[in-house]
Amino acid sequence: MERARILIVGGGFAGLECARRLERKLSPAEAEISLVTPFSYQLYLPLLPHVAAGVLTPQSVAVSLRRSLRRTHIVPGGAIGVDPAAKVCVVRKITDEVVAQKYDYLVLAPGSVTRTFDIPGLTDYARGMKTLAEAAYVRDHVIAQLDLASATPDQRERESRLQFVVVGGGYAGTETAACLQRLTTAAAHRYPRLDARRIKWHRQIKWHLIDIAPKLMPELGDALGTAALEVLRERGIEVSLGVSVAEVGAESVKFTDGRVLPCRTLIWTAGVAASPLIATLDAETVRGRIAVTAEMRVPPFEGVFALGDAAAVPDLAKGDGAMCPPTAQHSARQGRTVANNVIAALRNQPLEPYYHKDLGLVVDLGGKDAVSKPLGVELRGVPAQLVARGYHLMAMRTNAAKFRVGANWLLNATAGDDFVRTGFLARQPARLRDFEYTDAYLTRDQVKEHTQALLAKG
Repeated sequence: MERARILIVGGGFAGLECARRLERKLSPAEAEISLVTPFSYQLYLPLLPHVAAGVLTPQSVAVSLRRSLRRTHIVPGGAIGVDPAAKVCVVRKITDEVVAQKYDYLVLAPGSVTRTFDIPGLTDYARGMKTLAEAAYVRDHVIAQLDLASATPDQRERESRLQFVVVGGGYAGTETAACLQRLTTAAAHRYPRLDARRIKWHRQIKWHLIDIAPKLMPELGDALGTAALEVLRERGIEVSLGVSVAEVGAESVKFTDGRVLPCRTLIWTAGVAASPLIATLDAETVRGRIAVTAEMRVPPFEGVFALGDAAAVPDLAKGDGAMCPPTAQHSARQGRTVANNVIAALRNQPLEPYYHKDLGLVVDLGGKDAVSKPLGVELRGVPAQLVARGYHLMAMRTNAAKFRVGANWLLNATAGDDFVRTGFLARQPARLRDFEYTDAYLTRDQVKEHTQALLAKG
């Protein structure tokens, strides 16, 4: 009997967990497993603000796929189209070679991309916090602003370099603002011309966190959301709610309330959108995410499953038509459930619906500050920080990754930071889209044309 070909698109939480379980439960004689991903690591996204702040090294949050997977064939590239009728996924490798990957079962876990709006200057002057390279670049950029502000005699230039704006009051934005504010506060003491304790005319390094929503992280509830807001404001971070960005320039940011701020650093974390790959399938979508059943099948396509950030998975634990939020907690568990369902489909067994009751939320604000809600219990301060970091350690997939993260946290807490720039893209201004692995996705007609041409070549 011929082996089944299982193709997984995406090497994030969902894709990796799916591949791991398939390897454990299927013999090599039953199936050939392939994974399409541009990078050979699974990025632990919740800790990217720690990388940007220099608390963790980039390698710490990049879990090697080759350490986790033993017999999965990794295709280095990105899927740019799917032809469910021909059961072919069109893949562009990192060399730009386009190939056709045939499959019997397809698992779509392409994740998400940064969601942007039609705001003048946004894509040219904003930076994101979605990829490993982006976090490393943001750290270099922020430290460079301190270096340049310290070196310039121009008061207006200094002011614009010492103002930082983070857009997005969700977990990513709040943690990014909190961690980077700690970085600049600690670093300022190494700059005699910026240190407020020595120079009376010092113009304070100022961080701004803005969000169009009326509350900060409403998922935490009023009490913890307010506690997080108080921590940020006590540190001097100016939080503006009900406000967004109207225009972004090279040296200024204009808000929707009319304020114009001299600023050369805007970090955009205002949400994500499903991978554009989803649009290449003729399938129903829910708010841009592909609609799936409770078993995560994609109707009406045979053998196609979707999960993670790109899929609208029914949240049976909440009911009332709710969809699972695009979090790492759900993605990882969905990956395991999809693996079970692929195996069940392969063996002509009944599929199981996805059901998971959210274990809670953790928000690491750096140092001893945190707010957490494990199993509905509201915590803040040191207990919340212990829960947050303990959760992150447990969520890391390999012991090597756990050790690196723990060692980095300990080293940073005892030895501090040297605030070193690596020179990453030092002379090349980076745009918001430069760091995400997005490609020229195909239209549905183009997918069919490419499929026919590639299959004809054999």
